[in-house]
Amino acid sequence: MQRFVDNVLAVTKESVKTFTFEALHTIVRLINGVSAFLLTILPGKANILEGIHGWELRPTVRGPRYPRWMENGVSSFNKFIHELSVDSDTSSEDYSSAEEDIDGLCPASPLSQNSQFSHANSFTKNTGRDSATSSVRGRRKPSRLCSFARVHRTTDRRRGVIEDLHLAIEMFIESIFDFFHKAAHFLLSPSEVKRVLYRWFSSQSRGNEDTYGLSDACVPTATLGENDPTLTERKTTFHQSLNTDARTCQDVITELGYPYEAIRVITSDGYVLLLERIPRRDSRKAVYLQHGILDSSMGWVSNGIVGSPAFAAYDQGFDVFLGNFRGLVSRDHVDKNISSRKYWRYSVNEHGVEDIPAMIEKIHQVKTAELKISQPELEEERNGDQPYKLCAISHSLGGAAMLMYVITRHIEEKPHRLSRLILLSPAGFHHDSPLPLTAMEYLVLLLAPVLGPIVPGLYIPTRFFRMLVNKLARDFHNYPAVGGLVQTLMSYVVGGDSSNWVGVLGLPHYNMNDMPGLSFYVVHHLAQIKHEKKFIMYDYGSASANMALYGSPKPLDLGEYYGVIDIPVDLVAGKKDNVIRPTMVQEHQRLMKDAGVDVSYKEYEYAHLDFTFSHHEELLAYVMSRLLLVQAAQKQPCNQKASRSTEKAK
Repeated sequence: MQRFVDNVLAVTKESVKTFTFEALHTIVRLINGVSAFLLTILPGKANILEGIHGWELRPTVRGPRYPRWMENGVSSFNKFIHELSVDSDTSSEDYSSAEEDIDGLCPASPLSQNSQFSHANSFTKNTGRDSATSSVRGRRKPSRLCSFARVHRTTDRRRGVIEDLHLAIEMFIESIFDFFHKAAHFLLSPSEVKRVLYRWFSSQSRGNEDTYGLSDACVPTATLGENDPTLTERKTTFHQSLNTDARTCQDVITELGYPYEAIRVITSDGYVLLLERIPRRDSRKAVYLQHGILDSSMGWVSNGIVGSPAFAAYDQGFDVFLGNFRGLVSRDHVDKNISSRKYWRYSVNEHGVEDIPAMIEKIHQVKTAELKISQPELEEERNGDQPYKLCAISHSLGGAAMLMYVITRHIEEKPHRLSRLILLSPAGFHHDSPLPLTAMEYLVLLLAPVLGPIVPGLYIPTRFFRMLVNKLARDFHNYPAVGGLVQTLMSYVVGGDSSNWVGVLGLPHYNMNDMPGLSFYVVHHLAQIKHEKKFIMYDYGSASANMALYGSPKPLDLGEYYGVIDIPVDLVAGKKDNVIRPTMVQEHQRLMKDAGVDVSYKEYEYAHLDFTFSHHEELLAYVMSRLLLVQAAQKQPCNQKASRSTEKAK
């Protein structure tokens, strides 16, 4: 009888599972099909989805559909390794030629123990990071590279909402039928019930004896299972299993074998910023990379070893600093009790006159101290020359803030410490923009007095909803028609820009622990710039407030001060960029040329996010070539200003 009941319960359980899972899959396929139908009738979808490879209209359960720059793993580096491994399987001649071309195709990168182990080992925090700076160089063997790629293909533990729902339903069904199985077993086997009850009461009595000291046998129950590695792994990974990808910029850098350093920077108004670094302490050339709106330092390393500007600059001998603007959900501030309304009360002004100056001064302080220790023969020149060269690479809003920084430092008669600016699709001029952005401009300007105090910051406030956004981003890749529809709708919001918006949502810095937020006053400031058709500082709405800050009833027009820019500027625009169109980047170029600035201009077939989140060899090669111009300038005598003044005197 017991066997018959067990068989009935087993068959019933599998039937319920099959029916439930088929129903779930049918609903998902229906949603995916409806999304595919809507995608076919929406206008402009071909241009919007152009460049997103591997997207199909039917759903798949094989895993996530990564964006182009993550097709074969967590980075474009794995794509290179995958192609290398395929070539090595075809013929021995290709195998040897691939080994010879490694140095040409892939910039040399440091090897470390972290880059050769699994996800758990690679995320181990190494307290002695200084030892990691001594990188081992040399030709890598394809076998080591292929194993490295396979390791990184296994580091993605993300699950989507559908996968979680599938797992939860299965666990629920298992628990229900397990209850009925035990109940039927007890009912059909009374003797078994008696034995269980006897064991339970006997264990209770033994526990009472141990409590009152009546038993001499002492079992160290507190230590049972402490040495079990499976339990340890379960404790450490349970929290991470709830998230899609909780890696930080530090995790990405160290798991690829690069050194890492975190520097805490405090601005004059009390905001605590994270300045991250891939250190070359003895290098006399440094680069500072500044992200744009709703981004973080992760954008500069998200493409892996061969596709990321930060790693490319490090491999070229630069000391790399990655800046992070204020505006994370964690709201790090010296005042731990600061209110949300007060924290988010900042505009682009604060990015340019508070955040960037604090980080660059910290870079100057660190580099000067380190170079004096490592190279004591170097001293800062009497005329103010610094013992290192610092370049800046900025994207979007970071470009506008960087220009604001250079101009305001000249107005304040303070050194900006920069040798070159490379601005990728910089903000600052926005009057040539599509209709959706124009509608948003008028809406923000109209509702600013009401929305400002009520919604000072635009962000996802709770960890649950941040986790939900991440998991949905995974589902958008598993069910490409749904992802394509969301991609299309998001592109409509920004005027049809064909950037991979859905792919960016799945990046690690959009996780449930923390993610970039956006101050409403930054949006208001950009609306003011677009409305005035000028690159202006924030208008506080009253002549007295503007007079107190700027010395004039109206905010400063930064375009009129381009003549004070005394360093070369390289402007890069995207022909498919509808967020900041090429005409707006050309406006920067026109004003700079009229003011006598040494400026260059370049265009590529990119959308707005392609400058950081997509891997384009041509862009990376161009950016590195501009950086190397500064490297060549370093070979000149240190006291360049003195030599130039001598030549003029002659």
